[in-house]
Amino acid sequence: MTKNLDELNQAITEIQTRNKRVELDKAWETSWTRKCLIAVITYLLIVIFMFIAELEKPFVGAIIPAVAYLLSMSTIPFFKKIWIKKNQN
Repeated sequence: MTKNLDELNQAITEIQTRNKRVELDKAWETSWTRKCLIAVITYLLIVIFMFIAELEKPFVGAIIPAVAYLLSMSTIPFFKKIWIKKNQN
């Protein structure tokens, strides 16, 4: 009986640990830190591409896709709520 109870407690602890890890992963996926990091990386990669392609004003031109990414990420939750509401039935 004690062994079963110990196994059950261990299983619960493992589930709680996994749930915390999953919650942190979810929080990271929706965090502004992650979104801004992706925008910065996008910006830098496009600047490098524009330099290699010898295009004009790479620092200015690379802003457009980085800002577009941030705008799209900030509007997705709004559209997700509409989609969920429409498809709940």
